[in-house]
Amino acid sequence: MLKNFLPNKHVKTIFDIKPEQLKEQGIKGIITDLDNTLVAWDVVDATPEVIEWFKRMEDQGISIMIISNNKMERVKIFSEPLGTPYVFSAKKPLRRAFKRAANQMGFKKDEIVVIGDQLLTDVLGGNLAGFYTILVVPIVQTDAKITKINRTIERRILNHFRKKGKITWED
Repeated sequence: MLKNFLPNKHVKTIFDIKPEQLKEQGIKGIITDLDNTLVAWDVVDATPEVIEWFKRMEDQGISIMIISNNKMERVKIFSEPLGTPYVFSAKKPLRRAFKRAANQMGFKKDEIVVIGDQLLTDVLGGNLAGFYTILVVPIVQTDAKITKINRTIERRILNHFRKKGKITWED
């Protein structure tokens, strides 16, 4: 069961994920979390760096879709200026939102990568749905109440993986 919490890859930020590397893997689409993955959870709009990262992906023919457990207003305000499709109130880690996103993108599971900052929502959901998963370090260390609870559980899971030699990175 714990293996479902293990990401395929770990990076510090989305900016460490290069479109050329994704293309080499046969990736055509990205399903990404929003809060603390793309921008801090309390930042409304995409930063210039995020806009540039989206553009680099698009220039290489890689589609992006945002899926978030947040409310429609939050996700819509962020996504629409980017012209990026989105799923709000996704109920991650349930598979349904991930499958819906993949169907909308029109790609096979092995052509999509899931990116997020949380083991209990993004990585677990992506793994359960059969996608390649990339865990990023949260942008900020402050979180909403429910996420603080998740972070405590995540630390225990990561410590378990570390002790078993399954991960080598530090938090």
